Amino acid sequence: MKTRHSLKTVMLLICGSLLFIACSKGNNASNGYGNNTNNNNPAPAPAGNNISIASMKFGPASLTVKAGTTVTWTNNDNMVHTVTADDGSFTSTDLNYGDKYSHTFNSVGTVAYHCIYHAAMKAAVVVN
Repeated sequence: MKTRHSLKTVMLLICGSLLFIACSKGNNASNGYGNNTNNNNPAPAPAGNNISIASMKFGPASLTVKAGTTVTWTNNDNMVHTVTADDGSFTSTDLNYGDKYSHTFNSVGTVAYHCIYHAAMKAAVVVN
């Protein structure tokens, strides 16, 4: 009889614990920095001199601007990225979801850039 009560108690504790864990998870994901990482909406299309970072890509992958133009990148991805010139002329700090980085291009030419954390993320700004 005592064994039956002990087994019943253990099963109730396990079920209660699982229920508590399932209910406490919710749908509010956070990356530990207080930023909401629940990004079910697609990134907004970049406009003008803006580049979106989303789905492990820079978009557009190539942007043409006039010398003296400031370009702004916005991280719309669920992970940290950087914007780093291949020639080392500029680099952003770590960009979390929603963070922005701007750089003014004063010299004519093509400036290739990448994310230091994700080698496949490459793009370029063409300055006329």
